[in-house]
Amino acid sequence: MTLDIARIRKDFPILNQHVYNKPLIYLDSAASSQKTLSVLKKEEQLHLEYYGNIHRGAHFLADQATIEFEAVRDLVKDFVHAGFREEIIFTKGTTESINLVAFSFGEAFVKAGDEIIVSEMEHHANIVPWQLMANRKGARIVKLPFADDGRLELEKLDELINEKTRLIAVAHVSNTLGTINPVGEIIAKAHTKGVQVLVDGAQAVKHLPVDVQALDADFYVFSAHKMYGPNGVGVLYGKKELLDQMPPYQGGGEMISEVTFENTTFNEVPYKFEAGTPHITGVIAFGEAIRYLQKLGLNEVAAYENSLLTYATQKMLEIPDLVIYGTQPEKSGVITFNIEGIHPFDLGTMLDKMGIAVRTGRLCADPVMDHYGVQATIRVSFAVYNTVDEIDQFIAALKKLVVMLG
Repeated sequence: MTLDIARIRKDFPILNQHVYNKPLIYLDSAASSQKTLSVLKKEEQLHLEYYGNIHRGAHFLADQATIEFEAVRDLVKDFVHAGFREEIIFTKGTTESINLVAFSFGEAFVKAGDEIIVSEMEHHANIVPWQLMANRKGARIVKLPFADDGRLELEKLDELINEKTRLIAVAHVSNTLGTINPVGEIIAKAHTKGVQVLVDGAQAVKHLPVDVQALDADFYVFSAHKMYGPNGVGVLYGKKELLDQMPPYQGGGEMISEVTFENTTFNEVPYKFEAGTPHITGVIAFGEAIRYLQKLGLNEVAAYENSLLTYATQKMLEIPDLVIYGTQPEKSGVITFNIEGIHPFDLGTMLDKMGIAVRTGRLCADPVMDHYGVQATIRVSFAVYNTVDEIDQFIAALKKLVVMLG
């Protein structure tokens, strides 16, 4: 690999610490990745040198903050290969981005009796907002199922799409199964029947190069905190012709053009959807995370993380009674598993005491848990700062705990 992982790890100071007197092994980046030193320094610099409220101040600090904030919009546009900067809307995260589309798209395009197709492997954030919208509008949610190996059953999509279908919501990469879904194929199928598609890219953007125009995605959403950036910052990409037709999600400052007590006219996109003071510090620091990924090269990052995934999968399958959920060959750096006879919470707690951070529970994906008939699981997820040595230590810990808890 061309990446210098030892050098990369120095960019993440938190990895140097000990937990319970054990060196930290952080295997929970699918929940939230750690932050680069450049992101942390940018946050500090902003508050020490030029913090001001953007778009409205008539002074140097506000002007400088506005320039940097809007520069990140251009950076995100280029990062996902959007056609126009106006198509990039900043939100609090993937969840708010989806809620925004569910509300505003629903108000503009969905009526009673319409249908929204949602895949069975979605995170709750890509299920519940559509349910709320459907309840409000008198619409219906239709499930696109997945097979036991983690493959979406796309052969059923043609029969699910009908004249009532308004939108398909699907993850680019599953947060539980790691499956990389063929979203380009899904979008092409949908568009032949005049149906829009929202892609949840929260687990994809730090692992895979994304080109929203090549995919022809109508909406694409993701979060900064999954890609080495700050929490509380998200992105909604939407085709301008759709955003122009959608009503505002929230009312307040910045999203207006003119207000009287008789009437309000709204600002143009993207500002129509960015009510109030945004997370100025977070957005500007997010730019450093994007620059960091661009410097590393997403293809190189994807190749390295895939090597970790392959190595860890092979080692884990050597452990008796260990079951991995999601075994598709096209998969990103996530392994969700259980060991028969050992409760995942017990295993996760003991791993923590050994300095190894993993995720346990239902992973905000109840339908996936119900599909496999399990109450909870354990998930390990990899980032560019993880190493083969860490995986070896994790495997050794698992083997030890199997003896202790089995």
